Amino acid sequence: MNQLLLSLALYLRTSKRYKKSKNFVSDLLNNSSNPYKKYVDITIIFLIVTSVFILIYEVKHPVPEWVDNYDIYFVSFVFSIEYILRLWVYNDLSEFVTEEYHESQFLQRKFEPWSVLKIGLVEKLKYMVTPAAIIDLLAIFPAYRPLRVLRIFVLFRVLKLLRYTKSINQFVEVISNKRFELLTLLFLLFFIVMTAGIAIYVLEERLNPNIEDLFDAVYWALITISTVGYGDISPVTPEGRTISMLIIVSGIAMISFSTSVIVSAFSERLIELKENRIVEQVNKSRSFLIVCGYGQMTKMFFRQKKDALHNYIILDKSLERVETARKDGYDAIHEDASRFETLNKFNVEHAKITILCLTASDVENIYITLNAKSISRKIKVIARVNDISIISKFEYAGADHLLMPNRVVNTMVHTAITQPTMYKAVHAILTGKSLAHIDEVHIHEFHSLVGKSIKEIDFKGSKLLFIGIQREGKFMFNPSTSEHIKSYDILLVMGRHISVNYFNTLYAGDI
Repeated sequence: MNQLLLSLALYLRTSKRYKKSKNFVSDLLNNSSNPYKKYVDITIIFLIVTSVFILIYEVKHPVPEWVDNYDIYFVSFVFSIEYILRLWVYNDLSEFVTEEYHESQFLQRKFEPWSVLKIGLVEKLKYMVTPAAIIDLLAIFPAYRPLRVLRIFVLFRVLKLLRYTKSINQFVEVISNKRFELLTLLFLLFFIVMTAGIAIYVLEERLNPNIEDLFDAVYWALITISTVGYGDISPVTPEGRTISMLIIVSGIAMISFSTSVIVSAFSERLIELKENRIVEQVNKSRSFLIVCGYGQMTKMFFRQKKDALHNYIILDKSLERVETARKDGYDAIHEDASRFETLNKFNVEHAKITILCLTASDVENIYITLNAKSISRKIKVIARVNDISIISKFEYAGADHLLMPNRVVNTMVHTAITQPTMYKAVHAILTGKSLAHIDEVHIHEFHSLVGKSIKEIDFKGSKLLFIGIQREGKFMFNPSTSEHIKSYDILLVMGRHISVNYFNTLYAGDI
């Protein structure tokens, strides 16, 4: 028997199809970012709503047989399959058996699979007694029609909405985060109600015909403190009316306190939800830009590119700077970009990501670069360097391009002093004050320019000035006319926007 169990466990552990199927089901049921999960959720919600509607309708109306069969067999069957699948993917029993086998072989002891199998079954049992699993199980019970009382368990199907409706789930999560404050408030409510109930019972039990026992007194206290006041029980003594006034004031105070607690919790959560939605929207893009830090350089960058940028997000660990970015009209979230967990939120598998490290701290920029490259080498990182002496550390970290504002400023200042005319010309081009501007032409693998020499390209006909070629990280200024264009080259040209657009259109026709 042990050998048969081991063979089955080894087969399941080594079966790629079994692993793939289990991972697919687990991801489909539990991963909110799975693209197919929303269809599963919509289907389950539809089944729940129709099942409850049938329960309400059949109270006073006979239902067709096919509707009854739909509720008894189909809905309950789907919920049963869902329950079994959740129980199946909760843990892997074959993993327990194979680990026990390898340990017994290594330690040269007797192979005892039943002991570890028992541990795995106990873990499944622990899952079965969780509130979510109990609700899933009770939602199946209405299928057993001989006991009509079990039809009331259809209402447990409504509770399943907690798992499949995101907004309800978020509401429960917000309340759960404030459970200490709410439990304290609940205990205080219980204390006041019981004290007032006992006091009114002692004072008015013989004088008030509506108070026959302690339950009536407690009922009156709860109705009064909640400010509902049905009027079926009213105090008749001055002492009882005094107690009524005190607990009415207490009730108003407690309602105000509980409201403020819940409102503050939702205010905090609302900001987080907005930020999560921004991340979700960005992750849907095929390519996007992550800007780390909202300082002067970031502001200058966005002033130049605001109209051209759509898929971007700004990360900053300073809440004040994040709020400033939002006031300026940009999508920003309050996150520390140097943390691995922050960058790992983004879709690196199916999107082209560029990260701009523009924080004022070189150490922080290096950490961002390291974390980005540890997540995926495909992420392009452009990092700001303040201290030129640590350029090598950025290169070791894996930065693709380095921005050195201090060196650029020093160069521009020196040029402004020694060559003022050149400075004015370069400054006009870079700031867009000149009609001409410098632009890049990216040559992809199937571009029509691949293989052509520079002398074969009609730059003059497009009214462009050819400056040089960026190739494999190196820039060739004014290369020889016999130089041939290669795939992934970047041509640097200068001219008007209309000239660059014409040049791209001219050679795009052969692609």
